[in-house]
Amino acid sequence: MDDLRRPIGILFSILGLILLIYGLASPDVRAPLDADTNVNVWCGAMLLIFGGILFCLSLLKKRQL
Repeated sequence: MDDLRRPIGILFSILGLILLIYGLASPDVRAPLDADTNVNVWCGAMLLIFGGILFCLSLLKKRQL
């Protein structure tokens, strides 16, 4: 594998998906600092987006070569 963004993107996407599903499945579990915001959903969504961006960038670079 010549591009490190692909496995790291997959890893971040999997972790983000797990966190997102956990946050949606158990909305009562919240961080003690902020009772109004479900941190698991937001962090999971951001990790999923970041992993998707890394994965897409690795595919785009492969096409340009």
